[in-house]
Amino acid sequence: MHVVVMGCGRVGSQIARRLEAIGHSVAVIDQDPEAFRRLGPEFGGRQVTGLGFDRQTLLDAGIDSAGAFAAVSSGDNSNIISARVARETFGVEHVVARIYDSKRAEVYERMGIPSVATVPWTVSRLLRELLSVKVSEIWREPTGKVLLMRLTVTDGWVGRPLTDLESASGARVAWLVRFGEAQLPGAGTVLQTGDHLVVATTDEHTDRVHRAVEQGPSGGQH
Repeated sequence: MHVVVMGCGRVGSQIARRLEAIGHSVAVIDQDPEAFRRLGPEFGGRQVTGLGFDRQTLLDAGIDSAGAFAAVSSGDNSNIISARVARETFGVEHVVARIYDSKRAEVYERMGIPSVATVPWTVSRLLRELLSVKVSEIWREPTGKVLLMRLTVTDGWVGRPLTDLESASGARVAWLVRFGEAQLPGAGTVLQTGDHLVVATTDEHTDRVHRAVEQGPSGGQH
């Protein structure tokens, strides 16, 4: 997959190098040509000097063939505009923006543009969003029998009761993250676009969890 990264700061350069290391083609955009030094001499992707929301700059970076776009410059406005252009003008499927203002982040999550804020987990979450990893193991207790998995709510589950997903997957939801805020779900919780769940399950049910998330309600039911 081709990925365009807008912003070659600490986060952008890390994402670009890691994406290239796992086999993706990468183009990096930055206004400052000196910023590309952060990529190191081994980086083989495209380096495009310009504004991340400029049409020609994006085309030079290969946005028309990109499967993912990350807007991770130091400015909220630039990231927001670039993410919207990538999504709305070029139809890029996986778009994520780094937003420092939490209130703005909520708005863009509702528009279907995932956002990240704090530095320690930015790179990991960006990679998950960009590569559309919907299910991942995040913790396993010492005996190895029970584990926690992080799920991204897929389109088929939006508007469905959380209890339906529990029934289909055989997993128990421990907590829900909505608009960047963790909360304990209630009996009547309905799943929304952008929700992330942390579920407790066992090895014997992990395949069932994957099927439920990837195939939706009909594929998850037995």
